[in-house]
Amino acid sequence: MRIGRPQQVASLLEDIFQWRHPADQCVSYYFRQHRHLGGRDRAEIAQAVFDVLRHLRRYRRDAQSGPGPLNLCLAWRGLSATLPDASQTLGADAPMQEWVKRCEQIDEQSLPFEVRFSLPDWLAQRIQAMPEPDSLARSFLRSAAIDLRVNTVKADRDSALTQVREMLTQSSRHGFDAKATPYSDVGIRLKGHPPIQRWALFEQGVLEVQDEGSQLLAKLVDPKRQEMVIDFCAGAGGKTLALGAMMRSTGRLYAFDVSAPRLARAKPRFARSGLSNIHPVVIRPEGDDRVRRLAGKAHRVLIDAPCTGLGTLRRNPDLKWRQSADELDRLQIEQALILEQASICVRPGGRLVYATCSVLAEENEAQVVRFLESHPEFTLIDARALLAAELTEGGHSAVDDQGMVRFRPDWHGTDGFFAAVMQRQGSLA
Repeated sequence: MRIGRPQQVASLLEDIFQWRHPADQCVSYYFRQHRHLGGRDRAEIAQAVFDVLRHLRRYRRDAQSGPGPLNLCLAWRGLSATLPDASQTLGADAPMQEWVKRCEQIDEQSLPFEVRFSLPDWLAQRIQAMPEPDSLARSFLRSAAIDLRVNTVKADRDSALTQVREMLTQSSRHGFDAKATPYSDVGIRLKGHPPIQRWALFEQGVLEVQDEGSQLLAKLVDPKRQEMVIDFCAGAGGKTLALGAMMRSTGRLYAFDVSAPRLARAKPRFARSGLSNIHPVVIRPEGDDRVRRLAGKAHRVLIDAPCTGLGTLRRNPDLKWRQSADELDRLQIEQALILEQASICVRPGGRLVYATCSVLAEENEAQVVRFLESHPEFTLIDARALLAAELTEGGHSAVDDQGMVRFRPDWHGTDGFFAAVMQRQGSLA
C-alpha cells in the first residue's frame, strides 16, 4: 500500500537527522522495525530518503515556504524526485502539489553554488578550488552503480559475468543489466540494485561488492606470490580480499585494524573467499608491539587511511552533513601518525601505498608531500607504470604529473579515490 508513504519517509528522516548513526544503518533499522513493508515499499522509501540527503540544503531552503512541517515537505520533495507524479498518486493536497511544482521550476543557475549542489560551506569552498568544480559537485548528487569484484581464485571475470547476466535475465524485475568495468580487469558493474547477497555466487565467495576505484588501488600494491603484505587499515576487508586473490592465497597477508568489531565483521568474508593466507590482527593506534616486530620485513604495505570519506558521497550522501572542518583537522593528525607507524614495516626496496576515499588535498597530496619531506628514504613512484589501463576519460587522466592517482566520479565513473605509491630505498633481495 502507498498510503502513508510521505509520513514513513518523514519519520525516517527525523531519525537520520539526529546524526548519531550513518544513514544506511538508520534505514536498515527502520525496515527491521517495519517488517510488513514489501520490497517495492522499501525501495521507494530508501530512494526518497537518499534523494533528500543528497539535496538537503536546497530542499530545506525550499521548505521555508512549504505548506507543512519541515520533514514532511522534505519527504514530498524526495518522493516527487524519485517517483513519477508522486504528489498526485500519493494523495498530496492542493497546496502541497502547487508548492512541489513551484520548487521544481526554480532555475538552479540562479542559486548559489553551495545551495545548488547542497554542500556545507566548508566543503563547497574546497570543491570550488578544484578543477571543474560544477562537474564534480553535480556528480555527487547522482546515485552510484554497484560494482563487483570477481574473486579470481574461484572464477574468471568472463565466466562470472555470463552467470550474472543469466541470473539478471531470470529476475522478475526488469531493467537489470551487467557489464565489465572499463578499467579493472576483475570488475563487473551492475545496472539496478538486484539482491546480490542472496546470490549463490556471493555466498560462495566468487563475488564481492567493491568499487572499481578500490579494485584499482589493489593493483597499485601489486603483491606477488609468497610475499609478506600488510593491509594496515583493513576495515571491512575489501582490499584485503583483493590483495589475497592477487597473491593466489600464498605468502602472508596481515589484515591490521584498530577496531576488533570491524575485523570480526570481515571474518565471514575472509571465510567465503577460500583464501588461507589472511591473518587478521587487532592493533593499538600507537606503539603496537606486533607492528614493531614486523619492522623492515614487509614487501608491501597498504594504508587505506581513515578519512572523511567524501569521495563516496554518491553512496553515502549523509557524510557531507556528518563531517566538518574540525573533523578534517583531527583526521589529518591521525593520518600522519598512521603513515609514520606503517612505514616502519616496509623493508628496503619495498612498497608503501597511501590511499584515501577522499577528494580533499589536505588528506591526500599534502600528507604525502609532508611524509616524503621528512622521510628521504622513500621516493614517489609514477603510478602510470603500474596501471595497465590508461585511465583517461574525456582527456582527464587519473594520474597527475607527479605520478599520484586521483579518481573522480565525474571523470572516471568510480568513487573519489586518491593513491600515492612510494618505495623505500634499497633492494628486496
